[in-house]
Amino acid sequence: MRFAIRVTINPLLNLSIRRFNMRATMALLAVAAMGAPAAADTPWNAFRGPTGDGVSHEEKLPVEWSEEQGVAWKTPIPGKAWSSPVIAQGTVWMTNSSADGARLSAVAVDCATGKVIRDITLFEFAEPAFCHAFNSPASCTPVIEGNRLYAHFGSSGTAAVDTDTGKVLWKQESLRCDHHRGPGSSPIIHGDLLIVPFDGFDVQYVVALDTHSGAIVWKKDRNIDYGTLDGDAKKAYGTGSVIEVDGREQVIIPSAGATIAYDPATGEELWRVNHGGMNASARPLYGNGLVYLNTAAGGMKLLAVAPDGTGDVTGSKIAWTSAQGSGTRSSQLLLGERLFILGDAGTATALDCLTGKAVWQKRLGGEYSSSPIVADGKIYCPNQDGQTTVLSSAEPFEVIATNTLADGCMASPAVYDGALYLRTKTHLYKLITSE
Repeated sequence: MRFAIRVTINPLLNLSIRRFNMRATMALLAVAAMGAPAAADTPWNAFRGPTGDGVSHEEKLPVEWSEEQGVAWKTPIPGKAWSSPVIAQGTVWMTNSSADGARLSAVAVDCATGKVIRDITLFEFAEPAFCHAFNSPASCTPVIEGNRLYAHFGSSGTAAVDTDTGKVLWKQESLRCDHHRGPGSSPIIHGDLLIVPFDGFDVQYVVALDTHSGAIVWKKDRNIDYGTLDGDAKKAYGTGSVIEVDGREQVIIPSAGATIAYDPATGEELWRVNHGGMNASARPLYGNGLVYLNTAAGGMKLLAVAPDGTGDVTGSKIAWTSAQGSGTRSSQLLLGERLFILGDAGTATALDCLTGKAVWQKRLGGEYSSSPIVADGKIYCPNQDGQTTVLSSAEPFEVIATNTLADGCMASPAVYDGALYLRTKTHLYKLITSE
């Protein structure tokens, strides 16, 4: 297959990256030799799973299913919410919203039976904030730690819930911004901090909350030169990723115009890369000595950055940029030395992680907003029309199966205890391997 490629590579970083990659490969092999963690020890507790990259170590997950095959249970979830399910201790949790956004809630479903066991009202509004029809008032995926669920709804509020009792432990309602199209950034936990960006039409900042009380620990303005006064070009829907480089922890949070790495403990800015673009939503990935970013609408599209710099690293730490196959909604998968990308219009692309050059591309069909996951050598790609394409995660990334449900997915899949959980626009499914 012939590709039309626009790739820019920084040759000064190439040799050091390849040396790092050899060391990283040996480390990964050593981890693999120790074996994957047991399923029961690994809750799917956050957006894109426990490691934030869409990777599961589960085996024997279902490959083929339909409304008549492979469905352990199917539970209706009324309302309008695109947040992804999170799972721990035998319970699936989701944030939810009434269709008009007047009631925001946390819903718990029993993994064994599919029964709704809790529907907890967190926030109610006589006049709900505006939300674009393509988005939902509850698009931010919650996060679980221990017996606490942290549910975030952008400027509508953040709340902590005791998962054992259903008691609301605290609420934080003082953080404001005009999302203009609705919220989308999911919170992450680091230590005793809940970290989430507010990249709105009017103001843009990152905040860390105390997980015990909801109090603000630090708050940092983005201070990005967006090159425009148009607030629509300042919005983003990104979720942060925490990494450690040479003993230095950093939380990397994309935004419109730039991606910034902060000290997660203090909010001090460590480095930034100015890449342009707007509406960034893909979660950063780290591997092969590089951080992989997607600028969504406009800008450099896809880029790889060495995260060992300080200050503005735009001119010194970008290893490569590429516009090949990039989308604006789905997060990517890192498969060894391949970066797997789902475009909005259903084109799947694999890039060489060290050069940004395309090595494979295939049209899957449909429109995509959810992010793919990988487990047991298979990539799961649900689309907005009800189809989930299952591919091999090794080249040549062959299609194994195409499965259809009655409604489509805006939420990303979750994996827990040998089952695949899909939240469609109307229902939550537990999918299992047919006997």
